[in-house]
Amino acid sequence: MKSLPITIDSVRKAYGSYVALDDVSLDVQAGEFLTLLGPSGSGKTTLLMALAGFVRPDSGKLLLGNRDITRLAPNKRDIGIVFQNYALFPHMNVLANVEYPLALRKTPKAQARQQALDTLARVKLEGLAKRNIAALSGGQRQRVALARAIVFEPRVMLMDEPLSALDRNLRETMQYEIRRLHDDLGITTIYVTHDQREALTMSDRVAVMNSGRIQQIDTPQQIYDRPSTRFVAEFMGEANILAPGSARTIDGGDASRETLMIRAESFHLDAKLVGRDGVALEARLCAKAFRGENWLLTLALDDGQEVLVCIPAALASGCAELAAGQRVTAYAPAEKVHAIPGAIA
Repeated sequence: MKSLPITIDSVRKAYGSYVALDDVSLDVQAGEFLTLLGPSGSGKTTLLMALAGFVRPDSGKLLLGNRDITRLAPNKRDIGIVFQNYALFPHMNVLANVEYPLALRKTPKAQARQQALDTLARVKLEGLAKRNIAALSGGQRQRVALARAIVFEPRVMLMDEPLSALDRNLRETMQYEIRRLHDDLGITTIYVTHDQREALTMSDRVAVMNSGRIQQIDTPQQIYDRPSTRFVAEFMGEANILAPGSARTIDGGDASRETLMIRAESFHLDAKLVGRDGVALEARLCAKAFRGENWLLTLALDDGQEVLVCIPAALASGCAELAAGQRVTAYAPAEKVHAIPGAIA
């Protein structure tokens, strides 16, 4: 199966005065797994539905390979779609659901049957072909939806929060299953989620959206460690945004005069774990919480700003004895300190 690249060129979509997509441009490489990540109302699902053909942009172009699909009917786009609610047919059994896209394409019945059975085996649903949809677990329904989306060998797969209805353990299992399936098939995949960990776990690249615009697009590690805006920094985990002058260097000098971002888990309470190149924050302990694998400390700087410090349990032997009001110094290595140019702390 040959995958295709996707080009999103200056796409805009408004509903009255509300702008859902504000001049969005994005290139997705053939065979890439790209995640659209953002809060509710950020435009990620609108963009996905525009690619699927269920939303027509007011302006701009959508290209699948070299073909302009901006105004093409959804069933003519050669795109597989997995919806948030799975959209399975309850009156059909598993096999009939998976065969359905092939029937629409007038695939001969014997070929369609074999193709559907092979696809069910690929998603680990052997033996459930005759099972009613109502008798399936959430994870099994998700696999049926995946099988139906890939059975006709699409060039592109679109997935709209497909794991949101699953419990945490099953959700994590399915993350790896979907990524494995993507790697096996090589289908260009655009995946929508509001879950940061899910995006980091599954993606080749992540596009963080807010207010109808792409704030940053990069690898998961760069998005997390080197956010380009304050919004991206704060949306991606426990980020401390420090005003210029809030931190000093380990040896007592002035730290950067820019706005700094330091993740909570980048701090240590032992200066020896950081070395000579890094920053230090002197603060007062406001609260502490044991979270199993770590301790979360809330510190207050002298200017009143609160800072979150996350210490792994293996390195937190003294955290249990800390008392509210006690002075604490937190240290972070230089490579974990990121300046956000132009950010307002």
